[in-house]
Amino acid sequence: MHRRRFFAVLGAAITAARTPCAQQQAIPVIGYLGSTSPGPSAAVLAALRQGLGETGWVEGRNLTIEYRWMEGRSDRLPALVADLVGRNVDVIVAGGPLPALALKSASSTIPIVFNVGMDPVGAGLVASFAHPGGNLTGVSIMSRELMTSVTSSSIQPRS
Repeated sequence: MHRRRFFAVLGAAITAARTPCAQQQAIPVIGYLGSTSPGPSAAVLAALRQGLGETGWVEGRNLTIEYRWMEGRSDRLPALVADLVGRNVDVIVAGGPLPALALKSASSTIPIVFNVGMDPVGAGLVASFAHPGGNLTGVSIMSRELMTSVTSSSIQPRS
């Protein structure tokens, strides 16, 4: 369910970011900023390509993806963010909370779609779940927060 919602949001962002051209429409470009490297992200990238394909977007045919990798090094983040923002891509996918926060600070106009395992409202990524505001939207899988909530509550058996 979360994956379908994520790709629906991404597809909508690509469509919204496209501006009509008089003669020839350029192929849209997605920027992807991952916090790790390509190897550990292979399953996520396969799901990204599959989800885009389900909505008619195929990398290399009617879509280009510019990949940038932090490789676990936060010192690389400013240069990678500046590179993607400077390329004026149509939409950026943030693969993790650090890229999402850095991209939010770097651009208020490029649509940014995130998939994070944290509370995006509490982290300052969006204003609220119902009305994210700004140029960021995405999906949060807060399994850790939910597990903490469940284990810290005192669930009593029925008598």
